[in-house]
Amino acid sequence: MKPLISVIAIGALSLSINIDKNVLASNIANTCEYDSASKGNPDYSTMNCLLTETALIYDVPPEIVKAIAEGESGNWRHFDVNGKAIVTADNGIGIMQITNQAGYNQDRLKSDIVYNIQAGVETLDNMFKRKDLPSINGGERDVLEHWYFAIMAYNGTKPVNSPIVQATGERNANAYQERILRIIEKLELIDLTELPFSGEHFQYDSSSKENIKFSAMNYDFDLPLNKSKYFFETNQKVSATTNVTLRTRPTTDSPSMGTLREGEIVTITGPFEYEEVSTKKNHFVWYPVKRSDGTKGYVASSYLNYSASTPTTPIATTPDYSAYAKKFADFSTTAWWRDDMIWAIDRGLISGYGNVWNAKTKKYETQLQPNTQLTEAHFLTIFFRYAQKNELASVKNTSSWNKSGLYNMAKKYKMPVLANEETTASKGLADKGISRGKMAQLMASYYYGKSVSQNEAIQFFIDNEITTATSIGGYKPDQILTRSQISAFIQRYESFVSKQK
Repeated sequence: MKPLISVIAIGALSLSINIDKNVLASNIANTCEYDSASKGNPDYSTMNCLLTETALIYDVPPEIVKAIAEGESGNWRHFDVNGKAIVTADNGIGIMQITNQAGYNQDRLKSDIVYNIQAGVETLDNMFKRKDLPSINGGERDVLEHWYFAIMAYNGTKPVNSPIVQATGERNANAYQERILRIIEKLELIDLTELPFSGEHFQYDSSSKENIKFSAMNYDFDLPLNKSKYFFETNQKVSATTNVTLRTRPTTDSPSMGTLREGEIVTITGPFEYEEVSTKKNHFVWYPVKRSDGTKGYVASSYLNYSASTPTTPIATTPDYSAYAKKFADFSTTAWWRDDMIWAIDRGLISGYGNVWNAKTKKYETQLQPNTQLTEAHFLTIFFRYAQKNELASVKNTSSWNKSGLYNMAKKYKMPVLANEETTASKGLADKGISRGKMAQLMASYYYGKSVSQNEAIQFFIDNEITTATSIGGYKPDQILTRSQISAFIQRYESFVSKQK
């Protein structure tokens, strides 16, 4: 964890007095534990810190600064393999690609990452203050969409960056600011609102290098816009934007403490922290939060939002666990799988086993049996209920084997299952326990639309945080899958897929 207090305090002062840039750069480097004399690119966590802290000093949303650094340098790189600053053909220097900016030491722009970032953020800040660019609504600095024209101007208000293609009237997806906003959506995991511009407001000659002439200088959009996620304060109430895992530490590599349900209100308990695994390239940060039941953990900033004022009538924000406990005799309100299995139950993926004789209570009960091992056929049924619900409901068997329809679906989606109907023995594999490695292979093959190896599939799980394991061995590929585990894996898979849309 990197301390934030010293730089944030300086940042508050920097809005009203002129602080020496050398002092400012030194404070940021110290806060992020970065050696400014280094000629190598810092790890991702440190670079996240350098970009974020500098943005906050200038009261610029860090989401925008990090996205511009991503778009300009690619992978947050300042130095090449020889320790030289990357300079492009048009003389753009380093991570922020500073080009022809007066008042900056050119040698230091190359040698000092912190100075380069500072120059980029100052440039962006100056673009936001320009009076010859259109403003949006009241121009509040903490609203991401309000920076649309400042981002454009960072690259240039040339015809190529017009929001609307003059010749067709279509949205210009290749405009610089549009590409930067897509980076925010992809890497900060925030769904931004597309601003409905009109073509007549952008006058230009597509064959000219002259700047765009803006015929509208203010836009008043009555739309749900997005505030930066970096200004939450300790003791502030915030809400979960979706079902999201509460972690024990600021990394997805840490164990789950359950799932925050969409809309659930939690309390910020301290300043945000950076990803503790330095090799993970996350644009977001982590906030420590506390649930209403006192449970504490960490949530990625992307999945938190400003909460409305506390209602006078309390609204239930957590599942009614008593209802599940009443329905399923073996349901536990404290088990790690509690929220994952509720998610699967509510989605219709699992339904429990009815009329199970319990020798202890001497009663027939409905049970979830979370630790029961899954067979390959059971896995396919549950997965297709999630991924191909309608097709599964209408699939017909094509032979006397009662699982032929299910396995025909697996074949259609290029999933390398073990069972087939060629022999009695091969049919029997459908009812054998499926390993975690085979499960990963089937899900990854479905995702890619082609058969992949087991190791490739496990790495796919690791890379996309479908598992908390950090190595193929640590994933325990030979362990037989259970019902509780498949609920967790499919929920994380859905979270990954939703980010790709």
